[in-house]
Amino acid sequence: MHAMTVPVTARFAEEERSDKIGQYLTFMLGGEVYGLAILAIKEIIQYGAMTMVPMMPDFIRGVINLRGRVVPVVDLCARLGRGSIQVARRTSIIIVEVGDGVSDKQTEIGMMVDAVNEVVDISEPDIEPAPLFGAHIRTEFIQSMARHRGQFMIVLNLERVLSMDELSAVGHPGREQGKIGETRA
Repeated sequence: MHAMTVPVTARFAEEERSDKIGQYLTFMLGGEVYGLAILAIKEIIQYGAMTMVPMMPDFIRGVINLRGRVVPVVDLCARLGRGSIQVARRTSIIIVEVGDGVSDKQTEIGMMVDAVNEVVDISEPDIEPAPLFGAHIRTEFIQSMARHRGQFMIVLNLERVLSMDELSAVGHPGREQGKIGETRA
């Protein structure tokens, strides 16, 4: 009798196809649905009192007091080059932590969005790579495209959207904003 064997590559391919499920927070920006990996989010708060800070770029709306900590708030629509958010009843601030890329230091940043929708489960086969062109936002801001309820939503690349290097370079005297990772004197 001959035992039936399955080639090793076929077994690994089957294991890799297992439908890993990730959770994503969906939210609205300018009438479109976006997503963000839930693991990146610390909390969601309702839009409230904000202190304006002089000489900041347009996409930084100000700072909030979050339990005694000063947290800058980025208008996500403005950051993506899509105008500014008009504050309404459902306007929310998503609090995330981002690293500086150099040390283990984490910085809390708020992202102002039109409205928070829900947390959804998306399986790996429903996630496609970011398009190389044709998107209405900078392609490096897109982590992937996810199919949900028959439509695609943009999953943002948090590290790029909230790049500490790029955010801190903008608005500093003597520096102009260039491409990501590039500042000109």
